[in-house]
Amino acid sequence: MKVGAFFFGGVEMSDAGAGLPSPMDRRYDNAACWSATLKYIETAVAADRLGFDSFWTTEHHFQYEGYEVIPNGILLNTWIAARTQKLRLGTMFNVVPQWNPLRLAEDFATMHNLSGGRGILGVGRGTVPRELLHLNPDEVSVGSADNPDQAADDVRNRDWFEEAMEVVRISLRQDKFSYTGKYFQIPVPGIADRGSTVSHLTLIPRPIHPYEIWQAVTSPPTVEYVPVVDHGAVFWNQHPTFIRRMWDRYGELHELHHGQNLARGAKRTLVVAVRIEDTHEAAVRSARNGHDEFWKFLGPYGWSRGYMAEDGKPAKPGLVPTLEMSMDQKMYLVGTAADVAEQIQWYREQLGLDNVTIFPHLIGDPYEKAVEQMGRFMHDVMPLLL
Repeated sequence: MKVGAFFFGGVEMSDAGAGLPSPMDRRYDNAACWSATLKYIETAVAADRLGFDSFWTTEHHFQYEGYEVIPNGILLNTWIAARTQKLRLGTMFNVVPQWNPLRLAEDFATMHNLSGGRGILGVGRGTVPRELLHLNPDEVSVGSADNPDQAADDVRNRDWFEEAMEVVRISLRQDKFSYTGKYFQIPVPGIADRGSTVSHLTLIPRPIHPYEIWQAVTSPPTVEYVPVVDHGAVFWNQHPTFIRRMWDRYGELHELHHGQNLARGAKRTLVVAVRIEDTHEAAVRSARNGHDEFWKFLGPYGWSRGYMAEDGKPAKPGLVPTLEMSMDQKMYLVGTAADVAEQIQWYREQLGLDNVTIFPHLIGDPYEKAVEQMGRFMHDVMPLLL
């Protein structure tokens, strides 16, 4: 089984947990954010040493409150590639509506080629309006179809994202290309250049090694799109029942559109938060503050819609789950190495899982705790898996 590690890349916090302080009341200075970045890089080096298959960075902007302080995962991964040997490097996720798609393609191809083919192009639609609205030229924000007042933002974001990704794919794939859509016209009409008019562009560089594109899948509309365009699917923060439904639907649609009967776990990965300690009780104590800070941060953005309510349907927006709820719904795997191995094995049996990404650095954790957790997973959990 392939194993990856994914971190938000936040500042270490001595006051993480439920209650005060309010997220927006924290303000970390530039030195603290840069220190977190340097420690983040060292954890990637440790992941390579421990034998992880992949390491995933993030892309977020303007978060002075310290949750996610890496604005360019591709740039950071280029530096990590120079310090590692085998680790495959992706961003979970490049927020496509925050990029010019041609710059995203260029930057990824450069990193991928410099790393010797170890790049993974991870893409998503975004979470934080504060970021998107200051970086998208068409004033595209982000919403959730689960919140009626944000449904229009969600539809427009999805539309822009899918068109931008078409530009990314053709520019990476074709020697020369042009594109006309609702948001993009490439090349811009009427550009005079050396005695003629520009009719096509050529991306320099393009990948010289095979590459993969992976996308976040958290909703039914997304699972209807991702296998059609042959992106790999990343599932996180969803009740296992919902994941199984979308996991299987991905396989059905991929076979329908590509004529390939995938193995049960192929082209799909599961992300799970882990906390491994010598006893179950110690693991619960160790996980609580980071879990609660996670939801203090992301609860307002509607992330808990992946939880299952008592009626078996997705939870209503606004749910702030307890750690016990997250453990019960198998989104946080908490306990001894044997406990966590048992839960990973359960997912393997349910999904045919052969690719898992752990989230071992809970919000506010010291980075040395993340390295310890990665070591526990590789040394203590992996030998227990059948």
